[in-house]
Amino acid sequence: MNVVAEERFVAHVGRQYPLGATPDAKGTNFSLFTPHADWVELLLFNAHDDTEPMHIVKLDPGVNKTFQFWHVYVEGVKPGTHYAYRVHGPYDPARGLRFDEQKVLIDPYAKGNTKTLWRRGDACRPGDNLATSIRSVVIDSHKHKLGREQLIRRPMNETIIYEMHVGGFTRSPSSGVKHPGTFGGVVEKIPYLKELGITAVELLPVFEFDDTEKRSVDGKELTNYWGYSTMAYFAPHPGYCVHPETGNHVEEFRHMVKALHEAGIEVILDVVFNHTDEGNHEGPVYSFKGFANNAYYYLVPDNRAFYYDYTGCGNTFNANHPIGEKFILDCLRYWIEVMGVDGFRFDEGSVLSRGEDGAPLKHPPVLWQIELDEVLVDCKVIAEAWDAAGLYQVGHFPGARWADWNGKFRDHVRGFVRGDADMVDGVSLVGNIASRICGSPDIYQWNHHLPLNSVNFVDCHDGFTLNDLVCYNEKHNEANGEGNRDGINENLSSNYGVEGPSDNTELEKLRDRQVKNFAAILLLSQGVPMMLMGDEVRRSQRGNNNAYCQDNELSWFDWNLVEKNAHLFRFWKWMIDFRKRHHAVHRPRYFTGQTNARGLPDITWHGTRIGQPDWSPGSRVLSFTLAGFDGEADIHVIMNMYWEPLEFELPKVAGREWCRAVDTALDSPDDICEPGKEKAVSGETYRAQGRSVVVMISK
Repeated sequence: MNVVAEERFVAHVGRQYPLGATPDAKGTNFSLFTPHADWVELLLFNAHDDTEPMHIVKLDPGVNKTFQFWHVYVEGVKPGTHYAYRVHGPYDPARGLRFDEQKVLIDPYAKGNTKTLWRRGDACRPGDNLATSIRSVVIDSHKHKLGREQLIRRPMNETIIYEMHVGGFTRSPSSGVKHPGTFGGVVEKIPYLKELGITAVELLPVFEFDDTEKRSVDGKELTNYWGYSTMAYFAPHPGYCVHPETGNHVEEFRHMVKALHEAGIEVILDVVFNHTDEGNHEGPVYSFKGFANNAYYYLVPDNRAFYYDYTGCGNTFNANHPIGEKFILDCLRYWIEVMGVDGFRFDEGSVLSRGEDGAPLKHPPVLWQIELDEVLVDCKVIAEAWDAAGLYQVGHFPGARWADWNGKFRDHVRGFVRGDADMVDGVSLVGNIASRICGSPDIYQWNHHLPLNSVNFVDCHDGFTLNDLVCYNEKHNEANGEGNRDGINENLSSNYGVEGPSDNTELEKLRDRQVKNFAAILLLSQGVPMMLMGDEVRRSQRGNNNAYCQDNELSWFDWNLVEKNAHLFRFWKWMIDFRKRHHAVHRPRYFTGQTNARGLPDITWHGTRIGQPDWSPGSRVLSFTLAGFDGEADIHVIMNMYWEPLEFELPKVAGREWCRAVDTALDSPDDICEPGKEKAVSGETYRAQGRSVVVMISK
């Protein structure tokens, strides 16, 4: 072992676990996985922008290696110290080995990193990149850990998810926050989220990603905005921190989590374990490639210089290799136990079901370990149950408690509200809508799943916003600089006569109504509703349905809309409140035909006439009655997606009268009534305006 002249640092053998940098009162233990390396150098830096290390420790394979792990304990290394590695070994890409002793590598288990000097291009080409590499930071993350005891543990069927981008939520000057675009900025806007009534935020990736690559289109600088190419899985993204240069991002993130928990709001993280930011054979070498390329990635068997790409992002993480599985489980446990989050949404989650040969497994080890792990047992796990190579697992994703993003809910509800009346998968669209409202038993029940396995959504970060669904016939992605070829072409949207914004008052009222129709159907359906940041005030991306690179006003939340569209915020707020107050619309289990004290079955279907639903192609109307149990009110819902008014018969409930709670065709505040102020309905029918949803309760 070679100890360079810095008397305050003394190197000892160290231990192989835990992986990463683990400080204690006297120093720090360093451990990493790199089975085929010849030797390893640990570089210690005095500051985040030092181009030369203040101290180098050379690890001896005869002393500092146990099986596949290299380790050293360095006395005198305290939290706040910056560090990195150089790993020496064979460079033989055809065998899957990409060791490069000139490349400086960050620790895969680093709890924080700084990119002050980082130049991505230097990590992509041969040669030394010491002066332009990333630095990891020693962090005592367990000192003030939040712990599992901080989890809210709200039942899944009572969850209402708000998908949001940490930076875009407050980066606009209109936000008025002290620290825009940061975890702290989110904290300042918690009163807004609490008033809206959502119960969980689902944050687009907050693990560190590379936002330094820039390109210019029409004078605007474009970058990696969404963050779906992760660099460091244990480290919060420094771009969301007030003081990123310190590398101590843990406390800023945990402060946000604690503040959200105090407001009763859970934190779900969108995580990307399907690929990493190192890309394909032409991508940079800054971590996994330089330690164990042939273990961490799927490589082409005939020429392991190349990468299988099931993700559309250049490489695929080998999640069911033992070390890949351990890495993912260690990471998830860390974010639960130390950072205090409540759950995870797995981007392209189907990749995690593939074995080491790339074929889907019946019992993929990593997914079942997540399913059964005692640390993760109370957290929410949600899958995007497909991948870019065509594997589609919605309704049959491995495991019992995994929820899926229900893409069929999205497509069927979009078509229904638009006024479509087609056959879909051999069933009328109205018939499909009935299944979606029931929690999609046709998709999930066969596999002994429940409504809470379905995450229902009309839109998400990827695609049109809810506003743009009712304002554009076509995508408008020219600002991305890809000739409008990116993004999907079929959005099931409509502009209702004018492409984009309009000064026509009647047209804008119709668009408002359609937004309210989407909100009502989403929040009246069994399953777990998810809405997108800004849907409640008609946030627009001007028709861009793939704003992955737009870190600007196109993607940011415009807080001026909160006042401009206060009537829509009010509708969403009270619609969310309605869902919370009525168990009949968020049941944990499917309908069974059980009747209540008034003889009403748990659900009864109708058309314009009681007991006569029209399931035929061409139908654009559906109504249904939900029985209230344990003293709760019965609910009657009318959905008229025809463009003309229709008269709907009302069911008779002995000893009770129907009172209107919602009519999306009415102007605010009559479109939704606050609790206790519902309007009594006289007569045996109700005239529902074209393109409207009506909700009544029995009193």
